[in-house]
Amino acid sequence: MGVTEKMGGYRYTYGDYVKWSENEQWELINGIPYNMTPAPSTEHQRISRELALQFANYLVGKTCEVFYAPFDVRLPLAQEKDEEIDTVVQPDLAVICDRNKLDRKGCRGAPDLIIEIISHATAKKDMQEKFLLYERSGVKEYWLVFPLDSVIDVYTLNRDKKYERSGLYQYPDKITVGIFVDLDIDLGLIFTKD
Repeated sequence: MGVTEKMGGYRYTYGDYVKWSENEQWELINGIPYNMTPAPSTEHQRISRELALQFANYLVGKTCEVFYAPFDVRLPLAQEKDEEIDTVVQPDLAVICDRNKLDRKGCRGAPDLIIEIISHATAKKDMQEKFLLYERSGVKEYWLVFPLDSVIDVYTLNRDKKYERSGLYQYPDKITVGIFVDLDIDLGLIFTKD
């Protein structure tokens, strides 16, 4: 994934974002565009696929849904119109339980759970900027996946609306999902060892 594209220091909105080329993937964080091209690595895609499968299988017949990138999540600060929103992200995976947040454009508002798979190019953004953004937006559970170490770092929102680490998991642990206490994600399937 790419580096920040400042584009002359101008602050952009979702209204600008929807006009950009469909051949490139972008995110906006507080009006600053981030180029998401080129495509993620093969290992990244394998991890994303397996996580999505485990969540999707569990969610069959339930009201929550799992979505995977590219999928726009618009995070308004208040009640601004879509075209005025200055933050649009494409998490690797997002679980959304409030169907009122879903529309044909993606999701408007905080998903219940977000998972980001860390690469060298995205580490700072995922671990700092998105961490604070998701915390501020009210994402209940945030997972950071480190493919090279076969580790997942899990954070949950506490009563003070701040993230606290709820666990650090590695191959071959199982993670009990905070928003679904009867779902265990099997890291033995996520991180395959040859």
